[in-house]
Amino acid sequence: MKKTILLFTLLLASFYGFSQDAMYGVRAGYTISNLDFEPMVPSGVENAHRNGFFIGFFGEYGLSKSISFAPEIQFSAEGAKEENLRINYIQMPLFFKFKISDSFSLGLGPVASIKGHSYNDGFKNFGFSGLGGLEYMISDEFFIDFRYSYGLTSVLDDNTANLEAKNTNMQIGLGVKF
Repeated sequence: MKKTILLFTLLLASFYGFSQDAMYGVRAGYTISNLDFEPMVPSGVENAHRNGFFIGFFGEYGLSKSISFAPEIQFSAEGAKEENLRINYIQMPLFFKFKISDSFSLGLGPVASIKGHSYNDGFKNFGFSGLGGLEYMISDEFFIDFRYSYGLTSVLDDNTANLEAKNTNMQIGLGVKF
């Protein structure tokens, strides 16, 4: 019994030590997105950019003095302006941040997305993107950021003959860390 209590105490102490470099927060802002068609935009399709919003929650865990890992869960309005080309996603960015200075960091990582509306509309239910971004800390808690993501997979179902559309998205956001 004493060994179990000692092991449990050491385990709790290690979690407490790791959690010292953990922060949580929320970020929200403006999105500008569009679809990148290959080989070209189909005739009769107006491929104008879509303005929307995003909101998300994140955790940020320090891996070293200059590197942190920030998984998120967020809602993002993406796709194109035309009504039948709009796609709303629930996304999970897995963001690795590299601290350049006390208030500035760069980030890279993948994004997994699941479509947040009807499932038989010609779009795939899941998508994957690459993500890059910049973050500037305004104060100890508040920050602004800019992110750009580019689709690694086509958003169109596989039955679309010789046509691909990859989602491109820019996010301009404000956030707070607790």
